[in-house]
Amino acid sequence: MVEPLYEISVTCTYCTNTFKSKKVRPSFKKASKSDSDFCIHYKDINPDFYVVRICPFCGYAHTENFSDKWTSAERDLFHEKVAKNWSLRDYCKERTWEDSLHCFKLALLSAQIKNEKSRLVAGLLHHLAWLYRIKGDREQEERFLSFALDAYVNVFETEGMDLNNAKLMYLMGELNRRLKRFSDAVKWFSRIINDRKIMDAGMIRASREQWVTTREDMLAMRLELPDEMKQAT
Repeated sequence: MVEPLYEISVTCTYCTNTFKSKKVRPSFKKASKSDSDFCIHYKDINPDFYVVRICPFCGYAHTENFSDKWTSAERDLFHEKVAKNWSLRDYCKERTWEDSLHCFKLALLSAQIKNEKSRLVAGLLHHLAWLYRIKGDREQEERFLSFALDAYVNVFETEGMDLNNAKLMYLMGELNRRLKRFSDAVKWFSRIINDRKIMDAGMIRASREQWVTTREDMLAMRLELPDEMKQAT
């Protein structure tokens, strides 16, 4: 019988030791639904639990998108913050929700120490929000959605000319909506809908749908609609 998890070999870029990490076989990745901010819910095993690889020897946690390079200052800081206090721990096993949470938080710390790109940091924060959503912890979910939103805004401001701006703008709109910051949500959705330079049909359609959802959210909460939404009555 084929097991859902298989092992890969990883070489740590900090301590150069080689270790094993687990991944989920593609045939076992069965989604049950997808949320409007791209959080996928899985029927059985959750592949997101295994995205982060943790070196059992030094504690360096990373995903396949991390840079392989270290500066001497980053090495010194990682030693101070993580490696010198680390005791041998093996994450090459079936992971619980708690294991996954710990892995992502350690990856976030590693990313901040290494000055990884804002887009990567934003993704880690967003994944942490999804983990709390799966658990049903609304308070922590919203806390990390807010952190992720700040990071996405930083990405937009620093990498604003990147090609896939529509998805990034959509995410800023959707996270604002989920955090009940409706006027900001409307601003981002409207930009995507009205910007003739944006050719991403999927994101334009999603933005139209979430623009309507935002309007329904505001009406349900008896909030004053912005002028552009009043015209849609």
